Amino acid sequence: MSALAYDGAAMAGRQLRRVRNNPGLAVLTQLMPVNLLLFFGYVFGSALAMPGPRYRSFLVPGLLVATAAGGVMTGMFQAAADTHRGVSDRFRTMPVSRAAVPLGQAVADLVVTAIGTVPLLLVGLAVGWRVEGSAAGALGAVGLLLLFRFACTTVGIFLGLLTRSEDAAGQLGASSFVLPLLSNAYIPTGDLPGWLRTLAEWNPISAVTTALRELFGNAPVPEGAAWPVAHPVAGSLAWSALLIAVFLPPAIRRYGRC
Repeated sequence: MSALAYDGAAMAGRQLRRVRNNPGLAVLTQLMPVNLLLFFGYVFGSALAMPGPRYRSFLVPGLLVATAAGGVMTGMFQAAADTHRGVSDRFRTMPVSRAAVPLGQAVADLVVTAIGTVPLLLVGLAVGWRVEGSAAGALGAVGLLLLFRFACTTVGIFLGLLTRSEDAAGQLGASSFVLPLLSNAYIPTGDLPGWLRTLAEWNPISAVTTALRELFGNAPVPEGAAWPVAHPVAGSLAWSALLIAVFLPPAIRRYGRC
C-alpha cells in the first residue's frame, strides 16, 4: 500500500471516530433533511401546481443534492477546527503525507454521507417517492450524488483552511444554506424571471438535481434550460470535476503551509 493510501486511510479512520464519539451531532445532521422533506413536501406541496405526491417525488432528489452541498459547511468547519486547535500543526510534525489529511477527511465524509442518505430515502419512500427509472440509472444517480458531495467537501476544506477560525467557518458555512434556495432543488425554475432563472440554472446544485430526477425517473429534463440543466449528467460531471480541480490542489498546498 502506498504511503498516501495508508496515511489517507488512517486520517479517514480518525474522522469516522470523531463521528462515532459525537453521535448526537450526527443524528441531528441526518434529521434535518428528513424534517425539510416533511415540511416542504406537505406545506409547499399543497401550494404549488403539482399535486402533493408528485411534488414529493420532485423534492426528494433536490433534498439529496442540497444535503450533498452541505459538504461545504461540514468540510469547512472540520478543517478550521483542526487548524484552530493546533491538530494540523501536530500532524505536520509527523511523517504523514500532506495530501492524506484533506483527502482522508473528504473520504470519511463520503462514508458518513452514504450512510446518512438511507433515512431520507426511507422517509421518501414512505411519503410516495419511488425510483421510476432503471436500476442502472439509480446507481448512476447515487454515484453522481457522492461525487458532488466529495467536490463540495473539498471546497469546504479549502475555505476552512483559509479562515483558520471555527467561528468564522461556522458563520460562513451557515450562509451556504442559501445555495439550494437559488436552484431548482425545491421548486421548478421555469416560471422565474429571466435573470434569476439563468442564475439558478447555472448553480451546480440545479444540474445535479436535474440529473438525479432524470436518472431516478422522477421528472424529465426541462425544455429551454441553460446548458448544465439541459444536459444534466454531463453538467454534473463537469461541475464536480471543476470544483475538485479548482479547490483540492490548493487545499493540499494550503494545508502544507498552515
